[in-house]
Amino acid sequence: MTTNDSANIKELLNEREGFHKWWRLIRPHTLTASFVPVFVGTMIALNEGTINWLLFFAMMIASILIQAATNMFNEYYDFVRGLDNDQSVGISGSIVRDGMHPKRIRNIAFIFYAISVGIGIYICIASSWWIAIIGLFCMAIGYLYTGGPIPISYTPFGELFSGVLMGSVIIGITYYIQTSTITVEMIWISIPITIFIGCINFANNIRDRDGDETGGRKTIAVLIGRPNSVKLLGILFIVAFSITIILILTGILPAWSFLTLLSALPAIGVIKGFQGKTKAIEMMPAMAKTAKTNTIYGMLLGLSLLISGLL
Repeated sequence: MTTNDSANIKELLNEREGFHKWWRLIRPHTLTASFVPVFVGTMIALNEGTINWLLFFAMMIASILIQAATNMFNEYYDFVRGLDNDQSVGISGSIVRDGMHPKRIRNIAFIFYAISVGIGIYICIASSWWIAIIGLFCMAIGYLYTGGPIPISYTPFGELFSGVLMGSVIIGITYYIQTSTITVEMIWISIPITIFIGCINFANNIRDRDGDETGGRKTIAVLIGRPNSVKLLGILFIVAFSITIILILTGILPAWSFLTLLSALPAIGVIKGFQGKTKAIEMMPAMAKTAKTNTIYGMLLGLSLLISGLL
């Protein structure tokens, strides 16, 4: 690729220098997958009693750091394996366009992991040391998503791992450190969030399908093709909203949770944004709306639980 090609991509993606390149490195649009589950899990716990807000903020920071580190490992290992180049749009571009040293990014990721471990020790002292085992497992999966001999991101199971671990597991941990228990109701409430987080990953893979296929990845999008993947994405959205409605009608969620259906608007925009598109750069808005769908749904769900807990 020529210098002009790289410059054109930077311009199209509005990639700026200075602080902005460091901000891009953590892929902020993906962080909804870390703060939404913590918020929702805490708000579920609020309905069971009082909240330890220090634990809430500790869990929030640790989750964001682990998510950001996972993104950096992704950036590093995809570059090392030759999957990324200066025309790739689903990355921060820190290595291939900004010229940052690959090992520097990897080391920052390990530093983020180390800080999250320190925070995790405090969480364990305040709750249970079982959290340490689960937390270390989540961190290992975050590393193995793109690291290791058989990266999870190269298989059809990336959406499953990201959805379950960042959805149900994080919500479960957050709920447990506040209540010292796990309930069936909490698990059911976590399922739509799990689906939406998996959809963020799925949307990313739909956008990157062609490059992933060339790079040897066997993601769902590669295996079933882009048109079928967009249809499946739409089905997953419908399933998530349907479960939400059922949970409201059965009294597991309060009536206020009907507010979450407002997130159906960006979800519809996601499907429309993918339909008929073939270039990765054209699908960037749809990818962003997928994360926005999770953010709006999660924040409205948490808000509905907060209102219910305070009334």
